[in-house]
Amino acid sequence: MTPERYSLPGMRALWTEQRKLEIWLEVEVLACEAMAKLGCIPAEDAITIRELAAFDIKKVHEIDSRTHHEIVSFLENVSAHVGPAARWIHRGLTSSDILDTSLAFQMTRSTDILLEDLYALQVAAARMAKKHCLTPMIGRSHGIHAEPITLGLKMALLFDEFVRAEERLRQARERIRVGKISGAVGTHAHLDPAVERFVCSHLGLKPALLSTQIIQRDRHAEFLCVLAVIASSIDRWATEFRHLQRTEVLEVEEFFCEGQKGSSAMPHKRNPVTSEQLSGLARVIRGYAVAALENVTLWHERDISHSSVERIILPDSCILLDYMLVTLCRVISTLQIYPEKMQRNIMLTRGLYASQSILLLLIDKGLERKDAYEVVQRAATRTWKEETISFQRSLSEEPIIRRMLTEEAITAACSFEHHLAKIEDKLKVLGIDQFLQRHKHSCNAQLG
Repeated sequence: MTPERYSLPGMRALWTEQRKLEIWLEVEVLACEAMAKLGCIPAEDAITIRELAAFDIKKVHEIDSRTHHEIVSFLENVSAHVGPAARWIHRGLTSSDILDTSLAFQMTRSTDILLEDLYALQVAAARMAKKHCLTPMIGRSHGIHAEPITLGLKMALLFDEFVRAEERLRQARERIRVGKISGAVGTHAHLDPAVERFVCSHLGLKPALLSTQIIQRDRHAEFLCVLAVIASSIDRWATEFRHLQRTEVLEVEEFFCEGQKGSSAMPHKRNPVTSEQLSGLARVIRGYAVAALENVTLWHERDISHSSVERIILPDSCILLDYMLVTLCRVISTLQIYPEKMQRNIMLTRGLYASQSILLLLIDKGLERKDAYEVVQRAATRTWKEETISFQRSLSEEPIIRRMLTEEAITAACSFEHHLAKIEDKLKVLGIDQFLQRHKHSCNAQLG
């Protein structure tokens, strides 16, 4: 068997109760097959179990109303389908052997889906970075105009952040890709460790080197923390797009489809509702990460305080992050870009973005840094206050600057072109072109 056998379309399907019980059943059947190979149970009974093992969710729920124990209820219903050979099912196992191994499978498969989402997001960001490599816009620090950058550089930064997200998720995948079939307190007292190896191997998992009644919850906490970091990265870029869509800025805008409404009261509104939604959902996943950290501390070989929490935080976090990654990818792919507005915004401060260029030029000419800073700041302050005067004119009318710099030198320093000179090199360092080329080849290979 291979993990592909269990594949169902979509993240949500992986976390349904039906799917969960299907995985439970497979773990139990595989354990029986392993015991048969070891000669611990009759081989014909293992065959019978494989052929007849089944469950009915409604019946399981009915039994659970009496037993108040989900695994016992599940086993009772399965046994009714199998008959006498069912006496070997769950032999030497404890509930968490089933629960934790199945959970590890679900988290691992969820991670595979999330990795596919991350790849699609990287492709969208890389395409945007390449297309707008030299589309100039103003860079901002503290929300205030700083120096020119390009939209391509901003998108390359997004690309790089989600490459790191992929690295973290792959590392976390290896630490949650761990199952256990080791019995009530992890000692294999009633089970050959070969059973654990067999079951885990067939589910695409690794056996835990050590376990108690459970797999230790630091693994799950790390997984949720990684999901929370990725969600926070989504929030970071959703917030960026929200700021850039403000009416006073309006350099980019979420796609607004025909028939869409922005406000029940004001027909003119075109709000960044998708990005706002992403920011809100990130808060949920960050909260779940805190709950996962609380789950690390359990009594002795196990208590059950983590269980009720995980039934919420693990499915929700995986499903939410899947949705958020796909949604951010769509936002980027359909983002409306307004280069003219970017150009207009660059010029709002009438050239103040060149202050550092002039500062360094004066220092190169021999002026002390303190003196150079003060004279440039004086010219900048005048430009801030007098709305009809350009920064270049303010500079030219400073006696010290006029004495040290020619008009041609000031003009050259006030150009924003040299701010963009190394942008293409930065994208080359990231390997954007190579990444897109690999993506093209992989798509062709899939089509072939």
